[in-house]
Amino acid sequence: MLRGLLISESLRTGGELTVPLEVVKIWRVDTASATAAQPSTWTLIEFTAPDAEVERLATALSDCLSPTGGWYADFRTEAEKFVVFAGRVFRYPPGDPAGQAEAKAYGRSVGVPEPQLDWGD
Repeated sequence: MLRGLLISESLRTGGELTVPLEVVKIWRVDTASATAAQPSTWTLIEFTAPDAEVERLATALSDCLSPTGGWYADFRTEAEKFVVFAGRVFRYPPGDPAGQAEAKAYGRSVGVPEPQLDWGD
């Protein structure tokens, strides 16, 4: 079973995520690290899905995340970590410093503030 986190405000206008997910928890938080293109209050969605949906989910998120504002979503299976940006998917074994560094470098290049590059493995 894969497990992940999505910020609802990260979805682009008109974007649709049609992969079946089981919602575990939804909550709202204020963030001090919001960029000028991000709202200061976010709606977080913790979800699970069968591992068989991993490729479909990565592609769907890549297609529906906003390409502006420094957004990403992340999820993991037991064997792999996925960090998904608009048009780009990073996947690496949990705990792989090179894979994590590559995803974080890309995140910085698309405007993700340093405090938001905090996904765990």
